[in-house]
Amino acid sequence: MRPLLRCLYLLVLCFPLSGLALPAQVTELKIDLGHGPRTYNATQLLARRDVRSVAIPDDVAFKQLMHYRAVPLKALLDGIVRGDHLQFVASDGFAAEIPATALLNDLGSTPWLAVEDPAHPWPTLTGNKGSVGPFYLVWANPEAAGIGTEQWPYQIVSIHKLADIAQRFPVILPDSALPTASPARRGFVVFQRNCFTCHTLNGAGDAKLGPDLNIPHNPIEYMRADLLRAYIRNPQSLRHWPQARMPGFDTKALSDADLDDLLTYLRHMIDRKARYDSPR
Repeated sequence: MRPLLRCLYLLVLCFPLSGLALPAQVTELKIDLGHGPRTYNATQLLARRDVRSVAIPDDVAFKQLMHYRAVPLKALLDGIVRGDHLQFVASDGFAAEIPATALLNDLGSTPWLAVEDPAHPWPTLTGNKGSVGPFYLVWANPEAAGIGTEQWPYQIVSIHKLADIAQRFPVILPDSALPTASPARRGFVVFQRNCFTCHTLNGAGDAKLGPDLNIPHNPIEYMRADLLRAYIRNPQSLRHWPQARMPGFDTKALSDADLDDLLTYLRHMIDRKARYDSPR
């Protein structure tokens, strides 16, 4: 098989993010911060006194100005403190890991839980990708605190307070002997923010959308660097598939420097393959 055709063939095998069945419609949101779970439905949340109308100029899901009825997320996360870590799980298996420092920032980025009114449903996503509702984390002024596109989970079914990623999944950590400011360590931060929401690595992680990025093979091992970069920037540029689920990361979402560091981290992890043993 010719090298390019072989690369594209492996790409289809190792990035099967398309053709997935759409998730069932979410009806309830479960929040568990360690002192007993609470469950909400859209009617309950929309009846709260603190619900507001918010305008989101550059909405991540719809790529345009959107207006929502929303509850201040901090009001639903009473008791969390800086240093806590939260996981937002979507019905399709997306799992956003967001530190409380981002949610509690005092830089002007405000998190809102947008709630879809059953009587006035939101538009469906383009490309037959279904609804984002009824629970969607949106941000006012996200740039102020450096909030990335992967920190806008929608179709949320649960919010949990958990230990941070490094404690839960040590097999994804770079070598502890690396300098603090090394590219691989910086790339690990980029990986957590942009990749770990959909992918596992060394079998570790809670996301259910994408394939593992190190076992059995790391994409660095079978894909030319220029093709991998192109795929991350725009998956449709390598293989056009209308039902593809993986988004592209432009330079606004992922700078060239961050992409360089991410690829350095993935390259570093080739020699750190290890099966994750889930706690029983």
